[in-house]
Amino acid sequence: MPDERDERIAKLEAQVVALLARIGELEARLNQNSSNSNRPPSGDAPADREARSGKAPSGRGRGGQPGHKGWKRKLLPAEKVNRTRDCFPLRCRRCEASLPRRPDDDPLRHQVVEVPAIAPDVTEYRLHRVTCDCGKVTCGTLPAGVPLGMCGPRLTAFIGLLTGIYKLSRREASRLLGDVLGVKISLGALSQSEDVVSEAVSAPVEEARLHASDQPVKHVDATGWRQSGKGRTLWTIATAFVTVFGITPDGSRARLRGLFAAVRGILVTDRGTQFGFWAMQDRQICWAHLIRKFVSFAERSDSARQLGEGLLFWSQMMIHDWHRVRDGTLSLRRFRKIIEGIAPAVEGLLARGVSLGVRGVSGSCADILEHKLALWTFVDNAGVEPTNNHAERELRAFVLWRKKSFGSQSDRGCRFAARIMTVAHSLRKQRRHVLDYLTDACRAALVDQPAPSLLPPMSAP
Repeated sequence: MPDERDERIAKLEAQVVALLARIGELEARLNQNSSNSNRPPSGDAPADREARSGKAPSGRGRGGQPGHKGWKRKLLPAEKVNRTRDCFPLRCRRCEASLPRRPDDDPLRHQVVEVPAIAPDVTEYRLHRVTCDCGKVTCGTLPAGVPLGMCGPRLTAFIGLLTGIYKLSRREASRLLGDVLGVKISLGALSQSEDVVSEAVSAPVEEARLHASDQPVKHVDATGWRQSGKGRTLWTIATAFVTVFGITPDGSRARLRGLFAAVRGILVTDRGTQFGFWAMQDRQICWAHLIRKFVSFAERSDSARQLGEGLLFWSQMMIHDWHRVRDGTLSLRRFRKIIEGIAPAVEGLLARGVSLGVRGVSGSCADILEHKLALWTFVDNAGVEPTNNHAERELRAFVLWRKKSFGSQSDRGCRFAARIMTVAHSLRKQRRHVLDYLTDACRAALVDQPAPSLLPPMSAP
């Protein structure tokens, strides 16, 4: 019957539309990479990275090319040279006549750097037992500042450096200590040394956390972590002078709120709902995340493609002009005038995306518009960047650690990881020596003195 046939055709057409939408959604998932999603670049295949770069093979060999400006090692200053040796020519290179040992006012300098043979410096403390006339035996005690274990403060700090900052496994660290330093140490002693370092820097790390909470601009991001195979969340709070890490049981809003002493300043983040406790007008949404989302729109084969291309055009233009402001080739005043034209165009395209009713697109556009107050905070606030790249770069080392070690096995291990990385990243921002700091912190702990501050001198109390 015609009516039944038409009804069946209508059903089949509806199924085709639904299946095409599903295919488009699955293809979008299949094509996800670091340029159109939140996947890290380390998850991309090398071939995919080369294909996205758009660069054809040059056909040139590896290494420096003709005309490339070379880089040479700089000679160390005289005060860092341990010894000098003068080399005089014996005979003339033309007539072979003997030459006098006449010093050159500007001799050619050639420096050779060598590592001396390293031998452990061992101090033995002999605790004598003396019997009193009353018959009581009393034993001598260790002097103040002497550790109970075999590791002195610098060796303890060096162990923390190896396992916590250079990411060596305990077995690798044990072999290195034996091969290079001549120190034979058990895995248990290494674990105890990590705990000593962790406790020694506990107070400075807490001080750094309070300092970060009080800063006018903070970059915050998170990634996954594992403890005994169970999922945990690793957070970073990155500011100009310190970077603080914290590992929480989950990524909830309550856990994140507990890392902040106060809700103050501008927070640069992605659009995660866990940041909802911060006032929207005091946030800056990461445009790098938004651009990756717009790339995913532009790679679709449906009506969202043109929308994505438009959003990409305006957002990339904005980032390009922002880089010019940062480089000093465009005035901030002129940039603000440009944003007065870009902002309505972007928001208009997002509103159009909401009206499309496309799954995976319209909802995202609506969510971005809900964060409208946090899209342009960087335009009127000095020191605020439009991206959260600062926090993402700080997390990179932790991501590599997780890939290698699969996380930690205990709460103590999580505390050590977060504290030692807080120390390393904060000190490197301030161009301070990490091993010297850890050594001073371990020495201070042995005599019950406060450890050095992780804050820059201008900020330390």
